[in-house]
Amino acid sequence: MFNTTVTPRFGDMDILGHINNTVPAIWFELARNPIMRLFDPELTLSKKTFPLIMAHTDYDFVDQMYFRYEVEIKSWISRIGTKSFTIYHEAWQQGRLCVKGNAVIVHYDFNIEQSTPIPRDMIKLLEDHLMENPAK
Repeated sequence: MFNTTVTPRFGDMDILGHINNTVPAIWFELARNPIMRLFDPELTLSKKTFPLIMAHTDYDFVDQMYFRYEVEIKSWISRIGTKSFTIYHEAWQQGRLCVKGNAVIVHYDFNIEQSTPIPRDMIKLLEDHLMENPAK
């Protein structure tokens, strides 16, 4: 599991004082950085060397979040396939699960514009962060 702590910014708040529903997508993206570093440690993000592309994201809003309190983002690998894997995220505030979601990441060669198999050494690194009992 990967943990990322986020301090909400004033601009993350909506008119009702809640964290705006667009913000968790940004926080989950930030929380994916350590996983991206498994594939590109320096995050050079070169089209020639960076092998990942986003295929899908989804979010379920479970409880409200507020401006004044830090948010802990927990991230796991929930599924590893031949050419893609899924990252499962949770956003927690004051001991409450507030948002959960998934991101499907495809191993991709930008030069030939095709998905490619995830190398075995990368699968092993992803397996170190597998959820024990992923939610269906």
